[in-house]
Amino acid sequence: MRYIGSKNLLLDEIDNFLSPHLSGEEKTFLDLFAGTNVVSAFFKKRYSIISNDILYFSFVNAKAIIEGNDELRYDGLLKKGISDPVSFLENESLKYIEENHVGYYEESYSPTGGVMYFTVENAKKIDYMREQLEVWKDEFDISSEEYHYLLATLLSAIPYVSNITGTYGAFLKHWDKRALNPLVLRPLTVEKNFKSNKAYNIDSNELVKEVIADITYIDTPYNSRQYASNYHVLENIARHTKPPLKGKTKIFDWKELRSDYSVKKNAYETMKDLIKNVQSEHVVISYSSDGIIEEDKFVELIKGYSYDKEVKVKKIKYRKYKSKVKSESDELYELLFYFKKSETKTTLKTQKTINTKETWNLAPKFVKSPLNYIGGKYKLLNQLVPLFPNNIKTFVDVFSGGCNVGINIPAKNHIFNDMNVRLNELFEFLHYKNPDDVIALIENRINEFQLTKTNCDGFLRFRDTYNENPNPLDLYVLVSFSYNYQIRFNNNMKFNNPFGRDRSHFSMNMKQNLYNFMTKLNCLNANFSTSFFENLNYFELSENDFVYFDPPYLITIGNYNDGNRGFRNWDEVEEKKLYKIMDILTEQGVRWALSNVLTHKEKENKLLVDFVNANGYNITDLDYNYNNSSYNSKKKGSREVLITNYCTKTFELTS
Repeated sequence: MRYIGSKNLLLDEIDNFLSPHLSGEEKTFLDLFAGTNVVSAFFKKRYSIISNDILYFSFVNAKAIIEGNDELRYDGLLKKGISDPVSFLENESLKYIEENHVGYYEESYSPTGGVMYFTVENAKKIDYMREQLEVWKDEFDISSEEYHYLLATLLSAIPYVSNITGTYGAFLKHWDKRALNPLVLRPLTVEKNFKSNKAYNIDSNELVKEVIADITYIDTPYNSRQYASNYHVLENIARHTKPPLKGKTKIFDWKELRSDYSVKKNAYETMKDLIKNVQSEHVVISYSSDGIIEEDKFVELIKGYSYDKEVKVKKIKYRKYKSKVKSESDELYELLFYFKKSETKTTLKTQKTINTKETWNLAPKFVKSPLNYIGGKYKLLNQLVPLFPNNIKTFVDVFSGGCNVGINIPAKNHIFNDMNVRLNELFEFLHYKNPDDVIALIENRINEFQLTKTNCDGFLRFRDTYNENPNPLDLYVLVSFSYNYQIRFNNNMKFNNPFGRDRSHFSMNMKQNLYNFMTKLNCLNANFSTSFFENLNYFELSENDFVYFDPPYLITIGNYNDGNRGFRNWDEVEEKKLYKIMDILTEQGVRWALSNVLTHKEKENKLLVDFVNANGYNITDLDYNYNNSSYNSKKKGSREVLITNYCTKTFELTS
């Protein structure tokens, strides 16, 4: 988040300035004016953190990433079938767009209300998400920790689609390109420090009278700019009290949040009161050479409360203006002051130990394929990913399909293989392209052929155009308006899926999925191949590589394994070829995983059962209901499994 006075670029300077004065016995760190909590987060690795800010949106962020230490379970939401709250909020928020629901934030901050902080679509999404979080909280579906985490995730995402230059003091009169992007929630990373941390939302001058810490960091406002007015939109969304708004900038009455540090007649006395009452052995203050309080006067003020009457000062130079004529007045310095107050002891004597991983993400945010591919494993990712080893060098997705699995697995290299040439041509086309440019091309094609949910003639004309001249972009557009959004070819490789009347179209949800997918894909060192599975070169793989198999299921009747859709039939011959390859990989010391079903509708894949038993491979049962797969009705009697040649707890190879 762009934030006035952020110390993100000065963290090392602050650390190096403070460190020589410490004994190593310090336990607690108080960040009095935390803002976006970058300083608190930096020092959280070493100390118990006490974070404070008068602005509520800062407090929410601190509750999530500073005070937070325990992994969030979302037990209440799980009972309602919601395993990934972030994805749920993103997907369900599209309802407000489709239903043209007009809420408080749309009326307040979008063209609907005559302003341009957000597009109408993004404002509708904010309305839905903010209301839904309150419903979950009020109905006790989420804990306080879960509520603040999800709210912080929303607040952190909003600046990325805000039509502003940096603050919310005014909105732009023309749309900034990034403001036209769909609002996307980015789960926040919470670093655990195995200690007790606390977030406050009160006046700092009052807090210092109550809290004792080994180290206090002070970063007050230093000029007349008021933070509350510059971030009023985020503050209003965070508070969610829906007050009346005034003026062209639609601002609420923020008088109670006015800072005396930004008022010339009050700044010195307010700072004096703070320094007088701070209860820490070590104090570091950030200020600016163009601040309301002059440097010399500031130093004298600090000396009056310094334990040894000493004040250390460091000036960090940067240019305020970029005029061609350099003058002394152009120079601007960040000022760091260190002094030692009366020695005190921290009130936080005991540290809470938490025996879990060092960092965690809220229910990992998985990227969804832009294609509705039969047999896709997106809904299984929460179960699959923890069963895969870490530190993978090359991830080989042998039957990659819609790429739901491979794109979500961290690895240095990715190989996506699928016998469907048209499919991998599409993914190769999307690789390294700008998502905004591709979306613009898609919308141009839609307009050219007047494609809608009801224009069947336009769809058929476009399908004929594609079959005469197949290309990846048109394939995606065609799928967007096809029945059930699916890919289907005849034996002559002609696309023959019918029109998806009254349902299929290039929706906001599809646009968002495509944008997310391409953004992630652009970060991968990925290669695409269209070989039959037995023709891949497995012999170059080593113990740090990983192979994932998701073949057609032998005992189901999926239309991709019937041999009548332009692709090769899957039968016992193919199944046995696959087993042989997996045995070879095991001999090479290469880990692999196989998705499959052992039973389905009273049928048993005896070949697979015998293969697993003969080799002592590991079986993990999965819980999955195929809502979209034509080969599986309500999962009657099906046993979905992941079979591996390693232990899914220790990741040691099966001996």
